[in-house]
Order: sequence, then structure tokens, then C-alpha cells
Amino acid sequence: MLEVRDLSVAYGKHQALKDAALHVSPGEIVVILGANGAGKSTLLKAVSGICEGQVQGAVTLSGQSLDGLPAEQIVEEGIALVPEGRGIFGDLTVEENLRLGSFPERAKGDEQANLDRIFSLFPKLVERRRQVARTMSGGEQQMVAIGRAMMSSPQILTLDEPSLGLSPLLCKELFQNLRRVKNLGIGVLMVEQNAKQSLAIADRGYLLENTRIVHEGKADALMTDPAVQAAYLGGGGISAPSPSRPSPSASKEAPKETLPNKITVGRPSQTRQTADSLVGLNVSDLVARAENSAKAAPKTPMAKGTPTRNSDIDA
Repeated sequence: MLEVRDLSVAYGKHQALKDAALHVSPGEIVVILGANGAGKSTLLKAVSGICEGQVQGAVTLSGQSLDGLPAEQIVEEGIALVPEGRGIFGDLTVEENLRLGSFPERAKGDEQANLDRIFSLFPKLVERRRQVARTMSGGEQQMVAIGRAMMSSPQILTLDEPSLGLSPLLCKELFQNLRRVKNLGIGVLMVEQNAKQSLAIADRGYLLENTRIVHEGKADALMTDPAVQAAYLGGGGISAPSPSRPSPSASKEAPKETLPNKITVGRPSQTRQTADSLVGLNVSDLVARAENSAKAAPKTPMAKGTPTRNSDIDA
């Protein structure tokens, strides 16, 4: 079980998260709701070890402390993050993207079994396994991002705004897929602004307001809570928070930052992936290919779907 206790994050004098506490059990979907700037993404980044702010508090997984561990070690322990914007390698094939997720020692020896499981969960990816990832639809790219995270054999899968930019039909398909992940016994923790659909598949939920968790409960109870209905489900007289006009509780946003990319994969001219490109390649080969692609790529314009790092501060 994932447990978070008294988790706080600050960027200088700006408090981005204050005394957050939550838990996620195996085979459970937990959703975090809140206005823009409330601290949702900051919480996920702190749990995943990629937060650039000053982090205090305790994070444990199955009783093992994760405090102070680097991101790659947290993945080894069993937490995998699907970042906002998906972050796939656009010039690699679907299968190459998936195999990149199998680098942790905990997943060694299970690469093919995990790949087969992902293809079973997402049959569309079987048909497109040799397709260049940047040519896929947003929903298909999200499947790749989730599948890549699952290649690490996680206990807990965390997702930051997974439905962002997807059509209503693709959102429905996405949430159905997350139910399938849950049925594998994997705990799911997601930040999501699509409150109605996320609560419909969730077991429990937490509400973040102005950097603090102000309410928690079972998903069905939250769905019928008048305050939640008014703020997030379109009921009552209170407008739902919108990206362009955050709620008053989110008025003290952190200043925008742009963090440097560690890896940016561009679009080498006339790149073409074939079935032969997969023969004999291991994860190290794929990492080298991604890095070489980054060196060869023009810096602007950046290819759609390539990994970038957003600010650690919520928008």
C-alpha cells in the first residue's frame, strides 16, 4: 500500500502543497480533484521523486520509506508515473517505446510477459506495434504511455491528467482501460479534472483546495455530495474551475517556470521504423537510439508527442 503523510512542498517562499495525507491500496483507483494551482501535480511529482521543490513529509510503499530516493529508485520500488502530456518518444515505434519501460531490475526477466499483458489490455497496440508513435492519435499515444509505465511491473500506477486533450469518446475508452489495470491488482492514483468520469470508475477520492486536502471519501459519496456537485460536476450555482479562470482558492498560484529537458527526441529526416529495427535490440540499445535521435533532431520545431518536462509548479 502507498501511504503519504504530512507531505508538504515549497518553492522558496511559495507553499505549493501543505500537509497532504492519503493512501492507495492494491487494486484500488483513487482520484485527486482540485482547481488549477491547488497542488495536484505537485503531489504526484513529490511521490514520484521528480519534484524540484523543498519536500517534507513521509512517503512509504508496503512499509518501505521512499523519502529522499531518486526517481529511478522509486520506480525500482514499484511506483510508475504517466506524466501529463504522455511524454512518449515520437520517433520510436510503439513496441520500442514500451520496451523502454522495462529498465528496472524488478522487471528484468518479465519483459515479454509484461509486453504480452499490455497487448492483451490494449489490443489496438498489437496492430500498431511497429508504427512510429508520433503518427498515432492522442488516445493511442496515451495507451502507449500507460503501457510503458506498466512494463516496470509497478505496484502503484500514478497518472497526471490522463484525459487531457482527448475527445469524450477517447476519455471513455481511457477510463475503461484504467479499470482493467485495477483488475490486475495494481493500485491507481490519478490527478484528473474530468471529475464525473474519473469518480465513476474510482473507489475513493480526495479534494485539494489551496494546497491542502480538504475532503476525502468514497467515490459514490463524493458524486452525490452537494458541494462536489456544485464545484466539479456542473450542479448548483458555482461554476466549475476552468483552465483559463481558476477558482478563488487557486488564486495564489506559483510563478511559471520552465525547466530544462533532460531528453528531447526530435524528428530525424525521413525516419522510418520497420520490423527489422526490433531484432536484437535491448533496452540499452533503445536508450542509445533515443539519445542519438535527440542529438540529430532540429531543436525547433519540436515533434509532437516528444517528452518534455513541465514546471514542477501546477498550472
